[in-house]
Amino acid sequence: MNRRGLLLGGISVSVLWISGCGKSDPGHGPGRVHWDRDSCARCRMIVSDRRFAAQIRGGEKRQVFQFDDIGCAIFWLKENNPPWATAPDTEIWVADTQSGAWLDARTAHFVSGKTTPMLYGYGAVREPVSGSVDFATLKAAILAKGR
Repeated sequence: MNRRGLLLGGISVSVLWISGCGKSDPGHGPGRVHWDRDSCARCRMIVSDRRFAAQIRGGEKRQVFQFDDIGCAIFWLKENNPPWATAPDTEIWVADTQSGAWLDARTAHFVSGKTTPMLYGYGAVREPVSGSVDFATLKAAILAKGR
């Protein structure tokens, strides 16, 4: 291969590599949070407390919606009722109150009595603890509370 072919091949590979690096959202999993800048999709409060944040990812474009409290996420789904809300690929993420790691809300456990940003009072944990509830029980309790 001549020098020109090597040069053009190298440029093509570099352009493909660089353009691939710019795509940081794979369309699944929790999205990136800009702490103290992103606002809750429901109440518009700034998302800043890493212990109680939540996210919903869904729809055709796999858009991420940020929330400051799991209660806001649950009510946002009820109030907006997007057509993809119950789709199997819709994801709901919650921050673990102990580590800050993202947990699948449907498999997380929730502990009441927490002081959360919107006062719904539930924090997520990875493993069940005394008095914790599952997602279905949490959802029913929050909806019954209202707001």
